[in-house]
Amino acid sequence: MYRKGTDLKIAVKGQLMQKRYHRQFGQVIWPFAFPQAQHVPSLSTHLQQAKYGSATTERKKFYENVSISQGEGGLFEINLDKRKLKTPGGKLFTVPNEALAIAVATEWDVQKDTLKFYTMHLTTLCNTALDNPTQRTKEQMISAALKFLETDTICYRVEEPPALVELQRNEWDPVMNWIEQRYNVIIGSSASIMGPQIPEETKETFCQHLNSYNVWSLTGLEYVITQLKSLILSFGLIDRHLSVEQAVLLSRLEEEYQIQRWGNVEWVHDYDMYELRARTAAGAMFVHLSSESTAVKKKILQD
Repeated sequence: MYRKGTDLKIAVKGQLMQKRYHRQFGQVIWPFAFPQAQHVPSLSTHLQQAKYGSATTERKKFYENVSISQGEGGLFEINLDKRKLKTPGGKLFTVPNEALAIAVATEWDVQKDTLKFYTMHLTTLCNTALDNPTQRTKEQMISAALKFLETDTICYRVEEPPALVELQRNEWDPVMNWIEQRYNVIIGSSASIMGPQIPEETKETFCQHLNSYNVWSLTGLEYVITQLKSLILSFGLIDRHLSVEQAVLLSRLEEEYQIQRWGNVEWVHDYDMYELRARTAAGAMFVHLSSESTAVKKKILQD
């Protein structure tokens, strides 16, 4: 629980900065709806069909202070000045733990004069988890994630040119070996357009693993899979076998090879890379923060 006037600061890589939060209570506000399709590619139709299309991607900032408070059932709420945030579906915006609440509050707190909604990935993921606009079940989410294994980026190999063949082997094989040993499964790779034949035992093992996640964590994991186009790289990232930078680079291996060979359009490559890193990092953070079952141990950082 927060006390009025207490300075709370927490550092979370890539998202959280040192900020001050005060406990406040008040009215409910629905400030905007979040655009999904433009900035959040979907694994299935789940994110695309969210009815947030009428929202603008930017808006003039309308609040001064951001705070979090703990409400009914121990859930945490986000307050903009003295008004409570709501989801695009009209629900009270609540998150399951303090860590995720601070992360979301930070996204709002770091906004300047103009709110750039498309940069607020954690908030968007929370809205998706809360509203579940296409009303998918946990089983349907797991099934969608498993289908991505059949077209996984690192399972598809080229037969030429030799330099790219070797690059894929040197960079992707160690990750493939890791996941097969980590989960005691067989996946394999193929240069055929049909891809490798994934054994049913492998799918069942991954199904059981995915079932161990709660719906919120699955929402984040699905988002990561969408960014990387790879269930294997996503597992490597969530299991902390790969860093965000490594996972993104491996997901873009062929593109990076072509850029090194033929060059790239000025600025475009770097922008795409940083955007992909930001989205992937946010998704991975969301998975871990959504799995946090207890309140964060507050760490007071000295000025």
